[in-house]
Amino acid sequence: MASASSGPSAVGFSSADSGAPACPLPSVPGGKRSMTSEAPCASGMPIKKIGHRGVDSTGETTYKKTTSSALKGAIQLGITHTVGSLSTKPERDVLMQDFYVVESIFFPSEGSNLTPAHHYSDFRFKTYAPVAFRYFRELFGIRPDDYLYSLCNEPLIELCSSGASGSLFYVSSDDEFIIKTVQHKEAEFLQKLLPGYYMNLNQNPRTLLPKFYGLYCVQAGGKNIRIVVMNNLLPRSVKMHIKYDLKGSTYKRRASPKEREKPLPTLKDLDFLQDFPDGLFLDADMYNALCKTLQRDCLVLQSFKIMDYSLLVSIHNIDHAQREPSSSETQCSTDTRRLAPQKALYSTAMESIQGEARRGGTIETHDHMGGIPARNSKGERLLLYIGIIDILQSYRFIKKLEHSWKALVHDGDTVSVHRPSFYAERFQRFMCSTVFKKIPLHPFWKSLKSKSQSVPTEQKTSDDLEQDSAISVIPRCQLLPQQC
Repeated sequence: MASASSGPSAVGFSSADSGAPACPLPSVPGGKRSMTSEAPCASGMPIKKIGHRGVDSTGETTYKKTTSSALKGAIQLGITHTVGSLSTKPERDVLMQDFYVVESIFFPSEGSNLTPAHHYSDFRFKTYAPVAFRYFRELFGIRPDDYLYSLCNEPLIELCSSGASGSLFYVSSDDEFIIKTVQHKEAEFLQKLLPGYYMNLNQNPRTLLPKFYGLYCVQAGGKNIRIVVMNNLLPRSVKMHIKYDLKGSTYKRRASPKEREKPLPTLKDLDFLQDFPDGLFLDADMYNALCKTLQRDCLVLQSFKIMDYSLLVSIHNIDHAQREPSSSETQCSTDTRRLAPQKALYSTAMESIQGEARRGGTIETHDHMGGIPARNSKGERLLLYIGIIDILQSYRFIKKLEHSWKALVHDGDTVSVHRPSFYAERFQRFMCSTVFKKIPLHPFWKSLKSKSQSVPTEQKTSDDLEQDSAISVIPRCQLLPQQC
């Protein structure tokens, strides 16, 4: 019934592709966007096999020779059963042994006393650390019925791009959760990290680290397909105009020409420095909150000797979006999604950092759709969707060897693979000095604001209050004087 996993592994964990366009499945609304050249659901187009991910003779995506439709069905049947059976168990404190429990249930196609009949091949469904993950979901305010409804009420939507890992990505129809296939060593490493992950979440539920809600395994056709359920960083209801995978490294950190052909390519550090040489400007309170959260998260990763992680930064340009033509059908769909309350706490970019910018600050905080308000050097309004990804990189011998080899032919301090302490320091420095910056105030406005803040609110005259209001909505030219 229960088994313990073995030691960790230096295997990557990439969710950067979770922002890829969804495959156009006619039966599933909200997934109609153009495909990359390797998308399995492009009409009649062959795809390149990457890792365990491929395509069968009918053109359907496969993973370890199991079709995507069969895998999605098995996932939904398995999660329905495991969450239902877990609800019969009384709630209690999480014990150390709970992190290593693996529960298993067999799903024959003809059905059984415990499982319904289905039209897929026989499969076995395993649930890792069910009590521990139930606690994680409760910590983020996810009720069992909401979890089931999101993942099992409607068909999962497949995301087309698998990236270099060859993983499959699915998103729930309500945009709440991402399901990703992971390798054996990744699942082992995640299970080994669970006690420390538990401790960190207890101390700090607001984090940019991935939020894990469940770890499962589908055994089908003699193969083990392990999947993890996580928070969705990039809502499909918000159009992303540009996306970056940033490590704070410059060695070969530029997107390939092939990557740039995609509808929403994942660009890298050198691309960001070229596109945003002045960085992204945030309200002072927002900037401080973001950097504080990054510092705390990097300290956690460093304590686990984890490195080579990235910050996924996806940008929605509000001003561009307002100028873009949009159909009434798309607008209606977007408005409906935005009105739906989010099930998971602390899962949007705004909620993941400590605190918000004060109302009346230099950037509008209303109607941010979960994104962090920012501006570029032109003064255009942006929404940033961010999160730390690729966290399952253990700094072991293979990575030490990789760094030593690269350092022979290039400056060792600029390559992405480095010892965890140096990596964390360089990562924070790059993000908080090059990528994100405080909005600069014109000296005249800055002096007025300082003078205004020195007067207690109860002693301010009507003229003072009117002046405060004028300062809080500083014209774009004064915010960014270099553009005047």
